Amino acid sequence: MEILKKKRDFQRVYRRGQSVASNALVLYLYRNRGQGRRFGFSVSKKTGKAVVRNRVRRLLREICRLNESWFPENYDVVIIARKEAVGKNYHDLAGQVHHLIGRATRKLVPKG
Repeated sequence: MEILKKKRDFQRVYRRGQSVASNALVLYLYRNRGQGRRFGFSVSKKTGKAVVRNRVRRLLREICRLNESWFPENYDVVIIARKEAVGKNYHDLAGQVHHLIGRATRKLVPKG
């Protein structure tokens, strides 16, 4: 599992990617140029102190690592955690990520 770290990679996904949201998470998808699945995670300081933010980030990273098959190949995925993500357990967040990725991939498929 490759992680996005550079600001320009995040900015590209935000500007050009498709987004879907739930009450606790926002998910962006953007097709990259054959670089495989790459993941980025963002948790705002508004969410809480460093311990809280890192816990949410670790949970999201683990969800993506264990369920890579949910995500389309050759796409950059950025997941942004909102305040509502704090205190949720692995299964709650995994369910929301699975739901969001399903919605996002349906948006990518051309109609017709």
